[in-house]
Amino acid sequence: MTDTEIPRPTDGDVVERILEDHRLFEDLLRQCRRTDVDRASARTALAEVLVAHAVAEEEKVYPELRRSRAISGHEEEHSEEEHAEINEALLAFLQAKGTDTQKYEDTLEELATAVNHHAGEEETTILNPAREEVGEERRAELGAVWLSRRNQLLDEGCASEEQVQALLDEAEAEGVIAPEGAREEADAVKEEARKTAEEIEEKAKQESAG
Repeated sequence: MTDTEIPRPTDGDVVERILEDHRLFEDLLRQCRRTDVDRASARTALAEVLVAHAVAEEEKVYPELRRSRAISGHEEEHSEEEHAEINEALLAFLQAKGTDTQKYEDTLEELATAVNHHAGEEETTILNPAREEVGEERRAELGAVWLSRRNQLLDEGCASEEQVQALLDEAEAEGVIAPEGAREEADAVKEEARKTAEEIEEKAKQESAG
């Protein structure tokens, strides 16, 4: 558990409540970067709300939006894949020892990149269609259902290292993400490609300047 306060509203438009959590993610990420706050508490709070938010979305929101044809099955699956990628980055962040190490800083920024990317995509491909295709009354009903599950998970505690690892294992077993070995191999290929691209750009700049 954490001493950092996590809001627990119980009703409201599901779209607006999800957006509020996105802003909460941003705030908690900033707290995790600050040196004048309890970073450990902020890290725990961030982990808990990320997991509770995502699990409740997958259980209560995405299936209903797909059934109402506000989103497609592909969009649902893609969001679930991004949740798994966030959990992978979150696990690395939780495993970073202490809060004053380079490992802590590096894994925090990797997590921030994954969270910000998903939030932006979700707001465009999930929340905009939900706002346009689902009526206000139904969005309010979905909001209450989603918040109830989210808050239950927060109260129970849902983001220990073991719990996040279990979510990753489940995602692998269901084919949501590739096995760990394949993900590591893909990351190595991406890193090599990034370095090659930087070398090409640097060489081009030097030739241009010369």
